[in-house]
Amino acid sequence: MNKKLSDKDKRDWQNFLQSKEKLQNKDTKIKISKSKITRTLDLHGQTLDQANLVVEDFINKSYENGISKLIIVTGKGLHSKNEGDPYVSKELGILKYSVPEFIKNNKNLMKKINEIKEANIEDGGGGAFYIYLKRLK
Repeated sequence: MNKKLSDKDKRDWQNFLQSKEKLQNKDTKIKISKSKITRTLDLHGQTLDQANLVVEDFINKSYENGISKLIIVTGKGLHSKNEGDPYVSKELGILKYSVPEFIKNNKNLMKKINEIKEANIEDGGGGAFYIYLKRLK
């Protein structure tokens, strides 16, 4: 690996630092397909309370913006630190099961949702799920 930076690389870095250009948020990316707009939300590293608040806001804003498909990435719970809590199952990831349950129990959110189902393997498989939103009336 070359440890020496070229003058061009240094200039490019300085130009980037001085520009007002924003980097895309990796947690919410928009994918545009032929007929549907898909948004993705990654909940890795969030507590259950944080995740529920973020998901509720994400669904409401997506519905208002006419988004038809959401991908919510919860993770599979393989790296969660539940071992120290005797009231939490070590076999179940907290977000993986609790976030969909929170959504299903929220009547205001369910009025905006057509379907919730597990994601395909390319979108996260068992560590993610899809939400198909109704059209804004």
